[in-house]
Amino acid sequence: MLEKDLPKPKLGELKIVQQKKQSQPEYGQINLSILTQFYPPDFAATGQLIEELAIHLGRLGIDVQVFTGQPGYAFKKGSAPQKERSEKLLIRRSRSARLCPIRIRGKVINGLLFCLRSGLHLLKNSSRGDILLVTTAPAFLPILGYLAKLFFGLPYICLIYDLYPDVAVELKVVSAKNLLILFWNWINKQIWRQAQSVIVPSSTMKDKVLAKCPEIKDKISVIHNWANPDFIVPIAKKNNWFALKHHLVNTFTVLYSGNMGRCHEMDTILEAARQLKNEPIQFVFIGGGAKRQACIEQVNNLGLHNCRFLPYQEKQDIPYSLTACDLSLVSISPGMEGVVTPSKLYGALAAGRPIAAICESHSYLRAMIAESKCGAAFNNGDGTGLAKFIRRLATDTQLARQMGMAGRNYLKSNFTPEIIAKQYSKLFQQGVLAAQRQTKDENLMAVPLTSFTNSLPKTRNADTKP
Repeated sequence: MLEKDLPKPKLGELKIVQQKKQSQPEYGQINLSILTQFYPPDFAATGQLIEELAIHLGRLGIDVQVFTGQPGYAFKKGSAPQKERSEKLLIRRSRSARLCPIRIRGKVINGLLFCLRSGLHLLKNSSRGDILLVTTAPAFLPILGYLAKLFFGLPYICLIYDLYPDVAVELKVVSAKNLLILFWNWINKQIWRQAQSVIVPSSTMKDKVLAKCPEIKDKISVIHNWANPDFIVPIAKKNNWFALKHHLVNTFTVLYSGNMGRCHEMDTILEAARQLKNEPIQFVFIGGGAKRQACIEQVNNLGLHNCRFLPYQEKQDIPYSLTACDLSLVSISPGMEGVVTPSKLYGALAAGRPIAAICESHSYLRAMIAESKCGAAFNNGDGTGLAKFIRRLATDTQLARQMGMAGRNYLKSNFTPEIIAKQYSKLFQQGVLAAQRQTKDENLMAVPLTSFTNSLPKTRNADTKP
């Protein structure tokens, strides 16, 4: 494994990744509009991904306009400029900040308000672009794509990060037979049918969507999330300021970094920590979420002194926090496979550390881990199997290095921003061309019947004298 010795950046100094020379347009000039509630300085994963996608699409020659909200999950910023511009990227933000972003009710209200502002933005903005990308952040945002096509003839692509209303059903928030859920599923089908394309980040989510709407099998595509291996690079713990600061250098460290939400399985991890509590192994949890406090309470009740909890980290510190470990964890709760997709996997691959996934037997994570040979997968509830795997890596550093490097190479070959941006760009180009052909066909079909009858040769009336 190649390890870089990188000191902690000085105050006010950001890590700058060398920019590659902007590419010439590869698929032709396209004006793309993106609607998404989350965007940096928010640390929400969907916002971070959209920012990187927009930047790399710009390098492919695509003009990108992003309409987003004000920060709700930023560290030190309660607001951001209403308008920002760089070469191929224009960012517009709504004026109002979000309210109560932590509570479920507040999230729903914020989502509805953002949808309303996005609708007004589309209504007022004359330059809507050639094609619209709508995300499921918030969950009901794709309805605006449907309406934009209905009223403005604007083609749209639907990007599904989390599959709603399935998330609410699997979390037992509401019954699958509820009239609202049935109506929501019906609306989803209309949205997907009218979309130029539907993008999902995993094969299992594709299966879920097709089970609901099999007629879109020719327009649904799997495009994975990604991580930037030039930004996240392997760093030896002894040279990593984050590991030094938090005393992680001399002990085998198991890292869970990201959201500890309702869709993430934490009990298996804590059971493994319980079984390893008397061994020189520590667990570090970085992030927040609905289950974070419950995890802290469970750790305290079990008397686990081998677990530490840290807050979310600033983006420029992510390369250091993700490499301050010897093993990274990814988990999905039972029933959530194909409903949500953990983006934390790709950052862990870039960090060059082995990965342990806690998931169901049919999870796409198992196929990826088996193909890349970067770690192992365990059933939900198999804390004993996870603990045995951790012990094995703790005593076999060479195996851990091999798995970490295999995972990083797998990411560099398949899931870099450049690779994924080209996949998106190709879909946008195809969507624009298909919409243009459809419009042309509709115009031909709309030729008045009188134009056809007037083109016929006139016949002489039998009663008319020559």
